[in-house]
Amino acid sequence: MAYRKFSADRIFDGYAFLAPGQVVVVGEDGSIDAIVPMAEAGDGVQHLNGTLLPGLVNAHCHLELSHLKDVIPPHTGLIEFLVSVVQKRGFSQEVVQDAIVRAEKEMHDGGIVAVGDIGNTADTAGTKSKSSIRWQNFVEVLSFTDERTPDNIRQYQQVLDTFSHTLDPLRHRSALVPHAPYSISPLAFRLINEATAGQVISIHNQEHPAEDELYRTGGGDYLKLFRIFGIERSPFPVTGLSSIRSYLPHFDKGQTIFLVHDTFMSTEDLDWSMEYAREKGLELIICTCINANLYIENKVPPLRQFVERGCRIVMGTDSYSSNWQLSIGSEIASVRAHFPDIPEETVLGWATINGARALRWDDELGSLEKGKRPGLTLLDTGYRSTRVD
Repeated sequence: MAYRKFSADRIFDGYAFLAPGQVVVVGEDGSIDAIVPMAEAGDGVQHLNGTLLPGLVNAHCHLELSHLKDVIPPHTGLIEFLVSVVQKRGFSQEVVQDAIVRAEKEMHDGGIVAVGDIGNTADTAGTKSKSSIRWQNFVEVLSFTDERTPDNIRQYQQVLDTFSHTLDPLRHRSALVPHAPYSISPLAFRLINEATAGQVISIHNQEHPAEDELYRTGGGDYLKLFRIFGIERSPFPVTGLSSIRSYLPHFDKGQTIFLVHDTFMSTEDLDWSMEYAREKGLELIICTCINANLYIENKVPPLRQFVERGCRIVMGTDSYSSNWQLSIGSEIASVRAHFPDIPEETVLGWATINGARALRWDDELGSLEKGKRPGLTLLDTGYRSTRVD
């Protein structure tokens, strides 16, 4: 068997930086054969300038929205952003498909090996069927009222079936997921809970203060969004509680739930959610997409709070409608810039082993361990990332 051997200025194995002078030995099939000292590596070692680490995991993306790159300006605020996404229609399939292909290539070339990808349609299925990236397809349900829920679930089940029939089930997975607390009726939550027992799912969580206001009072800025759909008043129950305390009790089937964004999640809600998850056998994952938060609201999530509470944290890019690029390296750079006190090893772990574990692909991805095929990525000093072939 022919081997490739790599040394680097630094090597991060998914958990920690290795001692200087180590060499990663990779087999023909991309599997990690060994990590050995330079003195034992023999000839043919290729030295890389930068940090060598496992392939990166993008835990939250919307590949199907790639055609909206540079369409919605930064710093509109979430409500105006959502209104724009709903209203920016009429793109041809040729434009949509071309953008999807280019975005997938950007992620591939940037060293991303697995993606948790949101989709309301199956527009991305063709590109994904040819991709070397692993895809966890989160088929995102929107259903504002109980009355429309059965029809809506059937519609999104058809999308799910398309992914299931198009993509190799040994490499990719698909699941129905709720979009957000402001777009899912109680019946829809219950049906999704039943349909996803034991699965990995996601939900956009507490991205804006109006989300809590919607459940506490039935009012707030989300009413503007509802009116686009012909809904004059909130269709959701007024609980007097925050959104997460209102919707999380719908889930009790052992799911792993990605809570995405969490920009306005309070310490009290976090503590309550973690306790509820322990009681019900759920696993909660904090998914941070810091550049999307900066793009939309020019705010950052309370990452120190999540670290202090021992949360499992992963990283995503969100979509081209809400980000300047689809680069986990850029997400790492932004976290390091805004939270320099969070150790670099911790942040790199979010982008590698944490993401792989959360998506349940850590048997092969996420760390430089013998027998795994995690892919290799190189970060330069500015955290720009490239795939190592």
